[in-house]
Amino acid sequence: MSDKPTIFPPQKQDAGAGNPGLEYKMTPEPEFIREGYRGADKLKGKVALITGGDSGIGRAVAVHFAVEGADVAISYFPTEQQDAEKVQELVQGHGRRCLLLPGDLKEPAFCQQIVDRTVAELGGLNILVNNAAEQNWHDSLEEIKDEELDSIFNLNIIAMFRISRAAVKHLKEGDSIINTGSVNGFKGNELLLDYTSTKGAITAFTRALSLQLIKKGIRVNSVAPGPIWTPFVTAAGFFKLPVFGHDVPMGRAGQPSEVAPAYVFLASEDASYFSGQTLHPNGGSVVNA
Repeated sequence: MSDKPTIFPPQKQDAGAGNPGLEYKMTPEPEFIREGYRGADKLKGKVALITGGDSGIGRAVAVHFAVEGADVAISYFPTEQQDAEKVQELVQGHGRRCLLLPGDLKEPAFCQQIVDRTVAELGGLNILVNNAAEQNWHDSLEEIKDEELDSIFNLNIIAMFRISRAAVKHLKEGDSIINTGSVNGFKGNELLLDYTSTKGAITAFTRALSLQLIKKGIRVNSVAPGPIWTPFVTAAGFFKLPVFGHDVPMGRAGQPSEVAPAYVFLASEDASYFSGQTLHPNGGSVVNA
């Protein structure tokens, strides 16, 4: 991966509330795994459930997990079926199973259903990756509508409670939960007030749940990415696309391929002494961990 800044062409997807956009419509499409990445059976025989696994960081995590020997289940909005089927093709290309779970995580019953189906159809559950999220751009607090608040908190943090609650009964010693936070939860973002607030809550959720589950040998950690080239950006109609990511010390946006190995590490035995922690793939920005 070059450290040369990327100039992204202007583009926008009118994805609608709660939908982070479609990867196959992006120019250029994100890199989900590096050509030279070689698996080492770090997750051999494991089963992982990844929310928002159809695109962006979720897709990259699914493919990396498959390369490392895990079967995966991915949840996604039904409108993202084409992206999800691409992930299934990629996972199966590495000889692993991929269960597709379309639906809306803001529905409590669906949060339970994805765990139940993963266990029933893939034979268990060892790794939960709470990754699905939405974001809305607003210039001021006054612009944020109640329905937007309900939607973003329901998906970004309340769904994590529901899915983790359903998953815990299936997890055992050595298994793990990994939550996707954001650099914004540590440094703030004036244009993403509601999103930033949910990401701060995820950090607190990670630390508190870690203390609960550590007695069972289940590790809970999080990853807080910086500016990463995913459908999130174009779906928001981000007005600074040509210079997206240029304000971090490395001077460029990251690719999902540069974030997913952090999830591999946290899910594997390599991270056996990590719990309640956050990894920060953010282009060199120093934040209070």
